[in-house]
Amino acid sequence: MAVKAVVLGAGEGTRMKAIIPKVIHKLAGRPMILWVLGAVARLEPVQTVVVVKPAADQVRAVLPATVTPVVQERQLGTAHALQVALDVISLDPGDQVLVVPADTPLVTSETLKRTATLHRRTGSAGTCITANMDDPTGYGRVVRDGWDRVRRIVEHTDATTREREIKEINGGIYMFDGDLIRDAVEHVGRNNAQGEYYLPDVLAILGTEGHSISAYRTDAEELSGVNTQDQLAQVAAIMRNRINETWMRSGVWMQDPSRVYIDSTVCLDAGVLLYPGVHVEGSTTIASGAEIGPDVHIRDSRIGSGAKVWYSVLREVSVGENVEIGPYASLRPGAELLDGSKAGTFVEVKNSVVGKGAKVPHLAYVGDAEIGDESNVGAGTITANYNGFEKHRTKVGRRVQVGSNTVLVAPVEVGDDAYIGAGSTITRKVSEGALGIERSPQREISGYAHRRRLRHELG
Repeated sequence: MAVKAVVLGAGEGTRMKAIIPKVIHKLAGRPMILWVLGAVARLEPVQTVVVVKPAADQVRAVLPATVTPVVQERQLGTAHALQVALDVISLDPGDQVLVVPADTPLVTSETLKRTATLHRRTGSAGTCITANMDDPTGYGRVVRDGWDRVRRIVEHTDATTREREIKEINGGIYMFDGDLIRDAVEHVGRNNAQGEYYLPDVLAILGTEGHSISAYRTDAEELSGVNTQDQLAQVAAIMRNRINETWMRSGVWMQDPSRVYIDSTVCLDAGVLLYPGVHVEGSTTIASGAEIGPDVHIRDSRIGSGAKVWYSVLREVSVGENVEIGPYASLRPGAELLDGSKAGTFVEVKNSVVGKGAKVPHLAYVGDAEIGDESNVGAGTITANYNGFEKHRTKVGRRVQVGSNTVLVAPVEVGDDAYIGAGSTITRKVSEGALGIERSPQREISGYAHRRRLRHELG
C-alpha cells in the first residue's frame, strides 16, 4: 500500500491580475506551491505529480527534481486535471491517491497525515477535508444526510439558496482509493454552471456506487485558498504568524511580532532580539544576543552574537560579534565586518573588509577596500574605486587614522599606524607611521564679500 500524490497547479489565476503564475507567488520566501509540496512530502509518497498548464516554464523552474510535471493542455476542471495526472501514475492494488490544490499553502502535514489515517481506518473509497467557515462564500458546501454522512459536495455557483446556508465547506483536498479512482473520474460530467469537470463529483459517484465516504474536519484557516492579491496577503499574514510563534517558542524575543517578517529559510538562535519593522530573508543566520531593528532589511547574510543593527539594509554580508551597524547604513554584497567593528550613520560598505575594532562612524563610502584592525575612517571619506573602466582596491593598514573629507584613490595603500590629513586626496602609498596630506595652501582675499555684493547691485 503506497501513496501517490497529485498537486493541482494548472489554474489560470486570472483574478490575481499578476504577471507571474499564481502558484509561484511567494509566502515567507517560498513559492506557494513549495509550501504545499513540503506538506505532501511528509506523507512520503512514492510518486508526486504536479499538473501544470501549457507554457508553465516559470512553475517548472521552481519544482524539485523529485516531482513529475504533467501538462493539462485544456483547463476543463479539477476532475480533468486529476485524469491527466492519472495517465502518468502507475497504481497498484491498495494504493491511495492524495489530491491537493497548489493554492492552499496553509495546509499542514499533520492534517494530511490524519486524513490518510482516517481514510485507511474507515476503509473509505474517498475522504475529503472540510471545515466550518463563518462566511463560506465561494467555497463548495458539504451536503450530509440525516446520519451525518457525506453525500455530495456542491459548488457555490451551483448551490441552492438553502445549500448556501451550509457552513461546512470543502477544502479541495482528497484521499481516494486507487482501485476505484480511475473509473470514477471518467464518469464525472460537466453539467454545471462552469461547464467543467468537478473533482468533488467523484465523491458523489463513489457514494452512489455504494462505497463509503468520510471527511476529516480541520480548522478553516488551513483551507484558505489564494485566488486574489488580498487573499494572498491574508494567507501571508497567517504564515508569518506561524513562523514567528515558532521562533518565539524557541527563545527569540520580538517586541511586536505582527511587524516582523522572517523567511522560512532563515535560522535564528535563542536570545536574538527583533524589533518592529525587521525583514529577514533568504539564507540569513543570526546568532544569540544580536539586536536587530527597528526597521532593518537583511538578506542572505550572517550576523554574529551581540551585533546591533538598526535602521539599515544588509545584503549578502558577514557581520562578526559585537558589531554595530547603523542607523541608515547600507551594506552591500561582499561586505565583511569583523568582531567589534562599526559602520555607522549613512555609511555604505561594498565588497570590503572592515577589521576588528575598526570604525567607519558616519557619512562614508568604503568600496573594494580593506580597513585594518582598530583603524578609524573619518566622516566624508570615500574610496574612489572605479576609474571608468575597472574596479581597484584600497588597503588601509592597522591603527590608521583617516581624517575627515578624504578621498583614497585606488589602487592605493596606507601603512599601519599612519595618519591621513583631513581634506586630502591620496593617490600614492602612505608609509607606515607617516602622515599623508595633500592640500592646496589656504588663501584669504580681504574685502571679497563687499566687492561681490557691489557687483551684484550694479548688475
